[in-house]
Parts: sequence; C-alpha cells; structure tokens
Amino acid sequence: MTALLTPRWTALRPHPVQKQFMMSTARFNVVPAGRRSGKTEIAKRRLIRRAMRGTKFDNPRFFCAAPTRQQAKDIFWADLKRMIPQWIMRGSPIETDLVIRLITGGEIHVEGLDKPERIEGQPWDGGIVDELGNTKAKAWPENIRPALSDRQGYCDLIGVPEGRNHYYDLHLLAQADTTGTYAHFHWKSAEILPPEEIRIARADLDELTFRQEYEADFITFGGRAYYPFDSAKHVKPLKYDKFKELILCFDFNVAPGVAAICQEQKLPNGLDGTGVIGEVHIPQNSTTPRVCAKLIEDWKDHQGEVRIFGDATGGARGSAKVEGSDWDLIKRHLTPVFGHRLGFRVPQENPQERPRVNAVNSRLQAVSGDIRMMVDPKCKHVIKDFEGVVILEGSAGEIDKKKTPMLTHLTDAIGYYTAARFPIVDRSVQVVKTKGH
Repeated sequence: MTALLTPRWTALRPHPVQKQFMMSTARFNVVPAGRRSGKTEIAKRRLIRRAMRGTKFDNPRFFCAAPTRQQAKDIFWADLKRMIPQWIMRGSPIETDLVIRLITGGEIHVEGLDKPERIEGQPWDGGIVDELGNTKAKAWPENIRPALSDRQGYCDLIGVPEGRNHYYDLHLLAQADTTGTYAHFHWKSAEILPPEEIRIARADLDELTFRQEYEADFITFGGRAYYPFDSAKHVKPLKYDKFKELILCFDFNVAPGVAAICQEQKLPNGLDGTGVIGEVHIPQNSTTPRVCAKLIEDWKDHQGEVRIFGDATGGARGSAKVEGSDWDLIKRHLTPVFGHRLGFRVPQENPQERPRVNAVNSRLQAVSGDIRMMVDPKCKHVIKDFEGVVILEGSAGEIDKKKTPMLTHLTDAIGYYTAARFPIVDRSVQVVKTKGH
C-alpha cells in the first residue's frame, strides 16, 4: 500500500514509543504527548490506512474530531485531502459537510465536539479525538464511546494535558488497564523536535506551561492564576509613546466596566515586551459608552495607530441589549477621535481560558527567567487582578470567578490581547466587521 500513497507521506523520525503507538492493536489508545511531536500525524496515518483497507462492513465510517468544528477542520481537513490518494476517493471531498467518500464504500468525517451528541446516531468503525483535554468531560463516556460499540470501533484519544481533568482520568485508566482494551503512550517534544526549538520554547513559556505543553505533564494548577506575577519584578514605571501603536483591551461587564491600555516597548529590564500603561475601572453601573468616554478623556491626543482587542462575544449582558453590539458602540464612540487609525483585531471565538492564562503567564516570566510583561504602578486595579485572581479548586486550571467577582476582568482583557498576539497555540484572528466598518 505504501507505493500507492501520496508524496505527503514523508518518513518519520524513528522513535520506539511512536512505533509502538503506530502498531497498537488496542481499541482505545490514550496518547498524552508533547506539542508538535507527531501524535496527531501518527493518528492520521493509522486512521487513513484502516479506512483504505476497509472493514467487514460495507459502509465503514471513521471520524477525526476536535473540541470545535473549526479546530477539527484546521487540524484535519486540508491534510486529509493531501494524504488520501485520489484513486481511492469516490468523487470530490464534500466541503460543506467535511466528508471524504472512498471507493470501498467508506467515509471519513471531520467532526466538532462542541455539541458531542452530533457523533451519535450512526455507528463508527474508528476515530481520533484530538485535544481531548479540551473536550467536554462527558463527551467520551456518554457520546463517543457508545457510538463505537455496535462495530467495536477503535479510537485514538490524543492531545496535550489540560490539568488533572477527565483526560487525566483516562490517562490513569489506560496505564492501569491489563485487558488490552486501553493502551497508553507518552513522549516529550524534546525527543522529537530539534534542541533549538526546545530552547526557544523554554524562552517563550512559563515553567508550568512548558511542562504541560512540551513535556505532556498533567500539571495541577492551583492557587493564584497568574502565579509568576511579583510586584517587585513586574511593577515598574513605564514609558508612553504617543506615536507608537496603542492597544486597547476590552472585557464587557456592568460591574466593573474595564479596559486595559498597553504598548509594546523596551521594558526597564532591557527586553522588548508588553507594558500595561493605563487602565479604566468603573466600579458600578458601567456601560461601554462610559468606558469609551474615559478612554477618550485620557488618550484622545494619541497620534499613532490604535488597535482594539477584546471579548469576542461582544458583551451580550451589557449595554449591547438596547444600543447594539458593544463593538458597534466602541466603533461609534472612538472613530470620531482616532479616525482611520482605529483598527479591530478580535478572534471569531474567544480562546479557551487555560491557554489564555498560559499565554499571559509566559509573558510574565518564561522558564528562562525572561520577563516580557510589566505594569505601571498607576494601574492599581490591574495589579490587584494579577495578585488576586485564583484558580477554581479541583478544576483543570479554570479561573474562579465567583470567589473574586470584582477581579478577573482586567486580566481577562489583557489575556485576549496576549493570546491573539503571543499565542501558545496559533489561533486565527480576523478583523471584526461592525456596521459600516
């Protein structure tokens, strides 16, 4: 079959554990492995080979799934079309449904698990769940696993750990299994990636994030969310340049109404980094126009570009109820002041909370000790956020918003910017098209 494959099937670097995973006959393979180290590539190859061989059923069905449909499409769709030879495809891939049909009678589907019940309804011969730690906790036991029962289908459960959540439980189950139903495979990124890439990752990431992302450790996150923050190291007088890009970061709330103002600059430690140079904090009865009014009062004389980052949801609980979306309101109030220099950069959907916090922590202090984010002393509420936001006890690292309801919002706003411009994992960002924009 190898001779009939496409040029996309390049040779893999020899690795004993990866070879064991490639040859595994277990039904369910749990594979917590380091970022960019080949786990998804091997899972794709396993699935395509099985689909090309066919099964004892006349309509074999396989799925490639991820936490959302967009993630699944980004991870699998283009690559599947490059990996599966034209000669075995039955017609063209169905772009609207993300389905590739094969002359064997089989199909390969790309599926999002934001609504995991979509995986139900018809039996499956096998599949992949990538980024398992970010799927809903009940997706595997209540939706995916039962859909594999009719045909005794297999599944590769892969991804980087996300704290000690349901993925951690499966990790323990697979390690303890003696029946051959589950198998467990683990390796670090450093076993596959070049040493220089690992050195760069250490310089970019905080210690816990590096261990989770590149060493596939099931880290227990607890206590302070922004644990690297130390006011003695991170709170310094910062410079403002009226001609450089000004970054306005939004999180939408009635109480408090907030915005954080940042500029990329040479920090007091001599490194290039993010300076939090201002804040808006309106404790009660805030609206987006009130936040904008304060921004205009403080920054109306800025002469450089102004970039807007923030909550992709647009603040459905705030002033958007009666006056249009919060993004429409921001555009309406700020455009007369900043004109064509105003631009919006907001993701189609918000980054997941843990990767967003990880991105901020990695700017606060990388494994190498480099600090690339500082806060001006006048931003007292930002400092209070960094010092006071805590992790939900027993979670996979999610923020406890109920314990400190007046906190989290400014650091959330900073996190939207940081995750967009300095992501741990690449995420698509697009211009927000508001009315008339």
